[in-house]
Amino acid sequence: MGLTIGVDIGGTKVLGGVVDETGKVLATTRRPTPADDVARTRDVIVEVVRELAEDRQIEAVGIGAAGWIDADRSTVLFAPNLAWRDEPLREAVSAGTGLPVIVENDANVAAWAEFRYGAAEDAIDSMVLFTIGTGIGGGIVLGGRLIRGAHGIAAELGHVQAVPDGHPCGCGRHGCIEQYASGSALVRYAQTGVKDDTAAGAALLDKAAGDVGAINGPMVTDAALAGDALAIDAFRQVGTWLGVAMADMVQILDPQVIVIGGGVVEAGDLLMKPTLMSYQEQLAQRAKSPIAEVRPARMGNLAGIVGAADLARS
Repeated sequence: MGLTIGVDIGGTKVLGGVVDETGKVLATTRRPTPADDVARTRDVIVEVVRELAEDRQIEAVGIGAAGWIDADRSTVLFAPNLAWRDEPLREAVSAGTGLPVIVENDANVAAWAEFRYGAAEDAIDSMVLFTIGTGIGGGIVLGGRLIRGAHGIAAELGHVQAVPDGHPCGCGRHGCIEQYASGSALVRYAQTGVKDDTAAGAALLDKAAGDVGAINGPMVTDAALAGDALAIDAFRQVGTWLGVAMADMVQILDPQVIVIGGGVVEAGDLLMKPTLMSYQEQLAQRAKSPIAEVRPARMGNLAGIVGAADLARS
């Protein structure tokens, strides 16, 4: 099979790209996402595909969307940042473009891209991806196949319970790991630290013009990079919990590689060092038994379109 198109749909943008059999992106285009307008969002996706398909022989289209996708890779059951509820997206886009279409969860397509062409491309048949952003997403590849579950909504790694009766989560449960190892948790740790010790939090307070509630992730990262102890400790707390979550995946799945992606990973060693320390401590009793190698993601912003396009091809 030759060229395919991948479309990455987020709350603010629709990014499309033409991808060849080697995972190389040959052309891209983007549009703003009309997130509160279901019909217009469908139209924008169709426009993106038509533009990319013009004067090219396109075989199929893959769509990556943040939400729950049904087992047939056809319907968006629920999308938290878009107005989709039981949206028959595959049928609509296929009708508008005349091309075969598959729809997949955005973290799953990113995991597939990292497995095929990115940080885990040398893995024989297994890897786990954690995407650390505002929340936590995930993707699992076992036996060379993307694991989707009986209903298409497997690998919600951020919603494994870490603390019984812990912080309430947007999924309706309490104590999910997303509440302790995400970008949102990073901000909460920093804000709490400033409230507890305003002197120690002076640098962060200055960045936020004196408003603790205005402290955000980029501010925490900037402060930590400048050596601020309170901000560094916020990253330590995130890394500690992330290491726990990774160790759990090793105990359950025993993958060859764990890949860490998402916006928070851009902080580099601020996150990776405490994460690796926690991960290794959690698995210390495994003695000399091999454990998954941990690597930062490599595909960046192209992961969504590359993974979706490759799944459409296969």
